[in-house]
Amino acid sequence: MFHQSKAGNWFLFLRPLTTVEDGDPIFAETRTMDFRLNDFVTVTFTLFAVIDIIGTIPILITMKSKMGGIREAMVTLISGALMVLFLYLGEPFLNLLGLDVGSFAVGGSIVIFILGLEMVLGTEFFKSESNMRAATVVPIAFPLIAGSGTLTTIISLKANYSQSVMLFAILANLIFIYVVLKSLRFIERILGPAGLIAVRKFFGVILLAIAVKIFATNAHGLIK
Repeated sequence: MFHQSKAGNWFLFLRPLTTVEDGDPIFAETRTMDFRLNDFVTVTFTLFAVIDIIGTIPILITMKSKMGGIREAMVTLISGALMVLFLYLGEPFLNLLGLDVGSFAVGGSIVIFILGLEMVLGTEFFKSESNMRAATVVPIAFPLIAGSGTLTTIISLKANYSQSVMLFAILANLIFIYVVLKSLRFIERILGPAGLIAVRKFFGVILLAIAVKIFATNAHGLIK
């Protein structure tokens, strides 16, 4: 069945393989391997907006100062591993743990909320790790980069886009994330102390608002 997008392009949405019409295995191969440039651009920019690595720069600079550095390659690899894991095993993995997407999103929103409070109030809630290892996973790789919003978005996007498109879109975002992480010192010099404080406070409020929105969207289904 064909469906016309807002941009006027035609996309082919294949129905489940269990139906009589789609029984041929070629449909499964097409769904997995098909690659369209328009789809790639759409998914790449969707993930870029959700990850919001640009908006995370102030807190990354703060954490880098607290820890003495950030293991850029390791953060990027762990973030990428989480995204690919959720691309293939997202919902089954959560179900295995007895969780659902809503519970996962609420948990991530609480961590994001605490990070926002740190930025606005200038108070340290997360204990500084001098060896950088613990903070590489939490809270940098998760939930700042591969957060609940990013992972649930991946689960949603894979229903409409091929796996090849999803993988290349994730890779493109990981490359940009690595470049940003390697450029934090340069960005810090450009902003200066006063500019860094102002930007940190501003994006702290943004993080709080994002956390509240994620919590409000998902918590109502958990409270009975």
